[in-house]
Amino acid sequence: MKKNILFLAAVVFFTGCAQKAYHTEVYNVPGIKEGTKKPYSVNGKMYYPMNKVPVGWTQTGIASWYGPNFHGRYTSNGEVYNMYAYTAAHKTLPMNTIVKVTNLRNNKSVIVRINDRGPFVKGRIIDLSYAAGKKIGLDVTGTAPVKITVIKFKGKNYVSGYMLQVGAFMNKNGAWKVAKKYQKLGYNTAVIKRNMLYKVYITGFKTYQEAKKFKLSHGINGFIVGE
Repeated sequence: MKKNILFLAAVVFFTGCAQKAYHTEVYNVPGIKEGTKKPYSVNGKMYYPMNKVPVGWTQTGIASWYGPNFHGRYTSNGEVYNMYAYTAAHKTLPMNTIVKVTNLRNNKSVIVRINDRGPFVKGRIIDLSYAAGKKIGLDVTGTAPVKITVIKFKGKNYVSGYMLQVGAFMNKNGAWKVAKKYQKLGYNTAVIKRNMLYKVYITGFKTYQEAKKFKLSHGINGFIVGE
């Protein structure tokens, strides 16, 4: 399948977090929501929130829950955390994404809305509110393997396609070298927009899964974004 190369110059803002936290407090300012879309760092690791994600997107891994120690504090999108509401923290899903979380041990499911960032404990992919965690049995086991499925959105987090980033450079010449490398492989359309950081994308993927398969099969160390 023929793909296009998109050579894009863009600015990336990095937000740091010095504390070693279970949940990040990078964006814990009431009413500040744009920050949740920007790359951020926790304990020296960078995370890149997805601006858009398709219905049907899935992820499997370990889930946990959080409650009393965070109840009444601000979540990453500026809301006040309520441990009895059906919400969850995820490191990269867009805020207000509605997901179904299924406990793979007992097949119990719960539907939650993403309104926080985390968890930042190694190996965990989602942190459910106390009420949501209890519904699928996490109040007893603490953690469990789960499957996350995006089912809808509160907002307009839909996409028309996907791009795979294959390079990012401060110098335009470096970006052109990478773009030309992929052009020789048949990905022959380059588009340039000037700013501070030059990014090179392979475009034209219809689904997230298609982009992921291409990334893995070609051994590309990049990340996937929506168009």
